[in-house]
Amino acid sequence: MAGLIDSIEQKTGIVGQNRMEMLLFRLPNNPQLYGLNVFKILEIVHCPPITVLPKLHKSVIGVIDARGITSSVIDLSFAMGGPVTRNLDKQLLLMTEYNKSIQGFVVNRVERIVDISWDKIKPAPQGVGQKSYLVAVTEFDKELVEIIDVEKILSEISPDKKVIADHPDDVKAHLQEIIRPNAKILVADDSKIALKQTVNTVKSLGLEAIEAHDGKQALDIINKYQAEGKLSEIELLISDVEMPELDGYSLSSAIRHNPLLKEIYVILHTSISGVFNESMLKRAGANGFIAKFDPDILSTTIINAIESLHNGFNPAEGVLENIDKAKEASDSFKYDKSKGS
Repeated sequence: MAGLIDSIEQKTGIVGQNRMEMLLFRLPNNPQLYGLNVFKILEIVHCPPITVLPKLHKSVIGVIDARGITSSVIDLSFAMGGPVTRNLDKQLLLMTEYNKSIQGFVVNRVERIVDISWDKIKPAPQGVGQKSYLVAVTEFDKELVEIIDVEKILSEISPDKKVIADHPDDVKAHLQEIIRPNAKILVADDSKIALKQTVNTVKSLGLEAIEAHDGKQALDIINKYQAEGKLSEIELLISDVEMPELDGYSLSSAIRHNPLLKEIYVILHTSISGVFNESMLKRAGANGFIAKFDPDILSTTIINAIESLHNGFNPAEGVLENIDKAKEASDSFKYDKSKGS
């Protein structure tokens, strides 16, 4: 297992190339193949003894001490509507980090790590419905791989208590005074939960949002506005990093390298809060980088972006305005593997 996780840590050169390293795994008593981005996985361990606590969510088995951090252990099978996992001593634990939270997901076995282009990863079929925990699908060796919407699972287990409060009228009035006529905020995210959170934050500022469910759809919307002579109506783009068809880095890079689109302000919004690569972000041409999900920080970032544009800031010339703050936020959240298991 150590060799596999070492491979995860070494394979970071594909970032920004519209490719993903994906860990393939299976759940107990379930032949379906599942996948997760390796950047979300901190390590893979055999399931240790678990401390059971009262009043936990029904999908949370208990807690463990993970490298000095008390972390929840989630029965991924049960959380997705499957049977309760038995024989925990025979299972594996995927230790993951999402939105500055560390948790372990119980799985039965890990297959391998594969390198897949994002354009081979497709959004989950529309027919799967609101109860589905799929965010995307792909194929490997002629087998369907289902990519899980972990953010949805975590939101059900621990609903975000941060209230997206409506901003004061004077703040909204100020933004309406300085924003461009008919301006909208384009939000791109493949997770329904994350998309809703971001759009609601935009609306709390009295601003209009356009929704895109992956990077390709976002780029298509931008190109449509440009072709119709209405590109100035897209004030800025807030984009997730991991998305089917076209990831956030590649979307940002495509915008920045197109002379007709390069002046769009781009904010990358990611749940991988412990990963920060300054040179990669600069190559992507992003103007901002923030971790999910804090409505106050997101609101402030949006307001600062609109004010910068009003004051003559050129997004094509001022890549990553808040690079120091982004790095500080990333460095403040570390999972120390030097500590004992």
